[in-house]
Amino acid sequence: MLAVVDLPEPIPGPGQVAIRVHAATVNPTDLGLRVGVWQQLRQPPYIPGMDLAGVVRAVGPGVSDWQIGDEVMAMVLPTRPEGGAQAEVVLVSQDAVATIPRGSSLVEASTLPMNGLTVHRAFDLLGLPKGATVAVTGSAGAVGGYAIQWAKAAGYRVIADGAPKDAQLLRELGADAVVSRGETVAEAILREMPRGVDALIDAAVQGMAVLPAVRDGGQIAALRHFNGVTERGIVIHQVSVADYAHNRRALEELTKMVESGALSLRVAATLAPEQAFEAHKRLEAGGVRGRLVIVF
Repeated sequence: MLAVVDLPEPIPGPGQVAIRVHAATVNPTDLGLRVGVWQQLRQPPYIPGMDLAGVVRAVGPGVSDWQIGDEVMAMVLPTRPEGGAQAEVVLVSQDAVATIPRGSSLVEASTLPMNGLTVHRAFDLLGLPKGATVAVTGSAGAVGGYAIQWAKAAGYRVIADGAPKDAQLLRELGADAVVSRGETVAEAILREMPRGVDALIDAAVQGMAVLPAVRDGGQIAALRHFNGVTERGIVIHQVSVADYAHNRRALEELTKMVESGALSLRVAATLAPEQAFEAHKRLEAGGVRGRLVIVF
């Protein structure tokens, strides 16, 4: 059950920043939190949300990098004692905060941290040379879109999957080839790259089904647990955005990519806190392009 509740305003401790949240995104992790996947990890109320953007309201002892009034963005883990991002005031470790990209609004900036850091972590694990070929599943989604744009900025050839209605969007994001998504995506990728791609980012979480699309000795970045056994020397990287939860450098690199035009911020719709359940229903139904954002 989702509800708007009143809680005491949190006070920042050592090394923490209190952010007056203007915008917080809704993402698949929130759906799991709502149905009880992680409730055993902390006491209720469970505050969802992983991305936020807002204005620094207060700083704790030992914080010198941030000042009251700074416009910032951050990623938080909703399973932490302080809860997630969907609250009017959120405490964030100072090393998880970055200035929003120049020229972007707080709503737009809120869509960057979690998905951007996921893609950053994936490509850091893959460590591909310039000129490599990368396939992306779930290409039209938030992670998939960033993966396409990151890959193009790095000088890779990109094969993206998608529905016919998404083909133009995927090409605008930078895909060199667009293939049909679904159970036969590996066959479609192989028609474009008969020997298989160098690496595949599995944002659609298809697991074993995409192995045939990867060349011998290639790599897969799995965004959730990879169920199954690999083959032909293919290396499976388990991508956890939690590994970059306190990586300000990575978040600042994403900011620069947005400012340069390499990454684009996509907002699907904005909703009030009282409309959170509507946002969940829209996300569960699929087909959301960009991020749903709760505005406080």
